[in-house]
Amino acid sequence: MKIDENFHLTYCTNIHPGETWSEVLTNLKQYIPVLKNRLSPTQPFGIGLRLADAATRELLAGNNLAAFQSWLSGQNLYVFTLNGFPYGGFHQQVVKDKVYAPDWSKPERLDYTIRLVKILASLLPAGIDGGISTVPLSYKPWWQKEKYLGEIVLKESSLNLARLTAEMVRIRQETGKLLHLDLEPEPDGQIENTAEVIDYFQKNLLPIGGSFLAEKLAISPELAEQHLREHIRICYDTCHFAVEYEDPNRVFQRLEAAGIKIGKIQISAAIKVSLPAEAEGRKRIQQRLSPFAESTYLHQVIERLPDREFYHYQDLVTALPYLENTSAKEWRTHFHVPIFIADYHLLQSTQDDIVTVLNLLQDNPVCNHLEIETYTWDVLPAEIKIDLLASIEREYEWVLGVINSQKN
Repeated sequence: MKIDENFHLTYCTNIHPGETWSEVLTNLKQYIPVLKNRLSPTQPFGIGLRLADAATRELLAGNNLAAFQSWLSGQNLYVFTLNGFPYGGFHQQVVKDKVYAPDWSKPERLDYTIRLVKILASLLPAGIDGGISTVPLSYKPWWQKEKYLGEIVLKESSLNLARLTAEMVRIRQETGKLLHLDLEPEPDGQIENTAEVIDYFQKNLLPIGGSFLAEKLAISPELAEQHLREHIRICYDTCHFAVEYEDPNRVFQRLEAAGIKIGKIQISAAIKVSLPAEAEGRKRIQQRLSPFAESTYLHQVIERLPDREFYHYQDLVTALPYLENTSAKEWRTHFHVPIFIADYHLLQSTQDDIVTVLNLLQDNPVCNHLEIETYTWDVLPAEIKIDLLASIEREYEWVLGVINSQKN
């Protein structure tokens, strides 16, 4: 749905289980028309579509894409952003670090994303840019013991991103539609914070990808760099950057200064907790956090130490035994909790970062794609679970309430 003439707001359908196109379509038909009727009865309603690899193949086969376009038109719906992060299964199974595979050094990731580009180019209405969020190149712990392999991953990823850029350039020249791929930094990703994003662009993507693209398209290095900056952007997930303890205003400033665009802002909240000095208080917090240490997804933890240094744990389940004795003052956990709740009894959320980002956008609309992304409804502790449809609606209403309050 369009808000304030500047932004398109949606929620990411990765919250619904289903890897085949028939499963995806069934979920869309169950939830989207009802939400539209409640939230945007007279205006077009946007969809943030998540498609697994299997679904992309099926959607591009036969008459499926045309039939889907017809359904969208009849329901007054439109698609402007895709989630291309999870390649395969994402619900009701152990995902953990498999969510990063195949990474951007692999041809399977490129081929899958080219299918996403073709789908989005077909679905995207005229006059709107379209974005696809994706993995932060790879998963850093896979390569930490063999640094040279990490360098190979960065090089091959840059070449594959340049190949994808060539396809997006072709589509723009033929159709006038601007598409961009939005790399999504997160804890333990190959690029996980602002400094690493800038470093990757300057040392790998622009020189390596730029050289390849210039030769492939027979264009100048300057134009090749321009294409890469236009078509390869960043997905700013408010949960992820909050877990990294990054100030949103500072992130916006640094990316802008480096000439790196934000293609999509995912609205999500992480768990944070201030750690008391006394052992008893820490035990209570440990008990309160335990239900969140579930087996489906990675829930990376970053602790803030007294000297403003940070320590990373790869998952909450491995971090919890250290909580009682760490010298840390604060923990932040990559667990997407409902954005409309700020306090979870002994635990808090990073909701304030969302408010800050939405406020910054009022004066500096660096990005016009907003996507609510709380995908953990199935694995939330029982006491904070509510009906899924009601939960989605409540998240929309909270975001709209924050935006309206900032305008007044």
